[in-house]
Amino acid sequence: MSFPQRTIGCGDLRPDAAGREVVLNGWAHRVRDLGGLFFVDLRDRSGIVQLFLDPSRFANLQEIRPETCLAVRGRVERRSPETVNPKIPTGEVEVLVDEYQVLGPSKPLPFPLSDEEQMAQVNEELRIKHRYLDLRRPSMLRRLQIRASAVRRIRAYLDARGFLEVETPIITKSTPEGARDYLVPYRLDPGKFYALPQSPQQYKQLLMVAGIEKYYQIAKCFRDESQRSDRQPEFTQLDLEMSFVVQEDVLQLMEDLTRQVVNGLIEEFGLDKRPVGPFARISYDESMRLYGCDKPDLRFGLPIFDVTGALSACSFGVFRSTIDSGGRIRGLRYPGGAHLSRKDVSQLEAFAKTFGAKGLATLSVVPADVPDAVPAGGLAVKGSIAKFFTADELQAVLREAAAEPGDLLCFVADRYGAGNNVLYRLRNEIGDRCGLRDRRELNFCWVLDFPLVEWDEETGRWSATHHPFTSPKAEDLAFLESDPARVRADCYDIVCNGVEWASGSIRIHRPDVQARVFSLLGIDEATQKERFGHMLEAFQYGAPPHGGIAPGIDRLIMFLTDDENIREVIAFPKVGNGYDPLMDAPSPIDAQQWEEIGLRLADPG
Repeated sequence: MSFPQRTIGCGDLRPDAAGREVVLNGWAHRVRDLGGLFFVDLRDRSGIVQLFLDPSRFANLQEIRPETCLAVRGRVERRSPETVNPKIPTGEVEVLVDEYQVLGPSKPLPFPLSDEEQMAQVNEELRIKHRYLDLRRPSMLRRLQIRASAVRRIRAYLDARGFLEVETPIITKSTPEGARDYLVPYRLDPGKFYALPQSPQQYKQLLMVAGIEKYYQIAKCFRDESQRSDRQPEFTQLDLEMSFVVQEDVLQLMEDLTRQVVNGLIEEFGLDKRPVGPFARISYDESMRLYGCDKPDLRFGLPIFDVTGALSACSFGVFRSTIDSGGRIRGLRYPGGAHLSRKDVSQLEAFAKTFGAKGLATLSVVPADVPDAVPAGGLAVKGSIAKFFTADELQAVLREAAAEPGDLLCFVADRYGAGNNVLYRLRNEIGDRCGLRDRRELNFCWVLDFPLVEWDEETGRWSATHHPFTSPKAEDLAFLESDPARVRADCYDIVCNGVEWASGSIRIHRPDVQARVFSLLGIDEATQKERFGHMLEAFQYGAPPHGGIAPGIDRLIMFLTDDENIREVIAFPKVGNGYDPLMDAPSPIDAQQWEEIGLRLADPG
């Protein structure tokens, strides 16, 4: 097909091009037929420019529908002052079209691409079914451009520091956590399966044994698990590993990389974000105690307070029975919450109950001279439970809560773990209601010193908090068999605004220690040899100390673009249950394929 090829991008035209003849290629973003006037906003990757086509010269302008693919030749002219469009970079000019050619006609669209507000109301599955259209929107293109620049910057940073990019296999071996593996039948030996990697963990450790020393990869990973707004069955991460390092080496490199990449993207794309500063560091135990979770949002304060000791002798029955059974009385301060209506407080309690709270007790903090309030030092409190406490107990509560006049104190009485599950969500809810979670701030922090293992009540055994290749801290190794709960891991997470972004650790590199950890996790010697014999053997050939980390590329772009759903930053995502409406996948296979892989579909009955 012969057609006029562009001489300049639509978005690159400026007043200094006035008088020039240009050729543009692109899509009709918006079409406006005003009778004697016919305008088209032509769009390509570089931007949008207005075209004017004289209806007296062109007899078939009705063939130009929205999203028709066009080639046009015309002359650039300045717009008159009253018609300048300051909202777009090309708003001072337009192109007077001398000739045009339809390169690809468009039938009526399933949704209106030129109107972002209307697009917000379009069914998401419909958008993804027609993703090739959805991606034409400038806002979607911008997301992909930010993503591409992020990957370029990551590669440039690591290449400059001697890292080697190495690709690892996509079809590999299933792991003990295989319930979430995607399995691939092996046609040549029916009954055997490959698995798609949940991460390149074993391969990157083997690369360290191989002497690569500094490895990275922009890695595709796969996990067959329930879909959430920040998860996809296939996702992309930066996979990174280094030899001859200790934890501090990984922390410093990753923090510097993050700040350089993120701050560079903020500047390049003019993102409405503040530059990222030094990362805070917090231990796992401290994070659980102050924020109820291992992924704290540090854009605001409001730590959890604990008044179990202060109320150890109180007469309030609910608190009394909780303390006597070994539970805790903990709570949160709601700034300005004393002015909430009874209905508002009831809604807050209903929110807490959604996550397992048995109830939510509250006290309003008021000045000491408020009528009918119970005195508590220089302040006073109001609430149905206030009468159950002495002035000294109330004063101790206000002190622990760092309470101020106008605050609402919210209490959860429960076991430590169950209380955390409620309090961290309640804290975030209060942060949202008080406008404390500033979207312009990206608050990255390190969470350190996780427990190596945790007890699984369902299986009745220890399970790895991160993964079975994480090294115990050297000073805790002696307690591995005698007191596993005491053993801390040499691992670390990066959290941003309450969302886990990266997880990493110093790895086990000694075969004897790796075998001990496998045994603790209930992996017997025969299974160790079957599933991990290659790792245990490799470690016997001079394995170096090594460690790494794996931040998510998709989530990083979410942070930068303020998207609440990861699907918005992936070119071709899946929807609920891992379904791809564009390709209609997964889909059935035919009888011959069943026969080739040596399988048959079991009768559901």
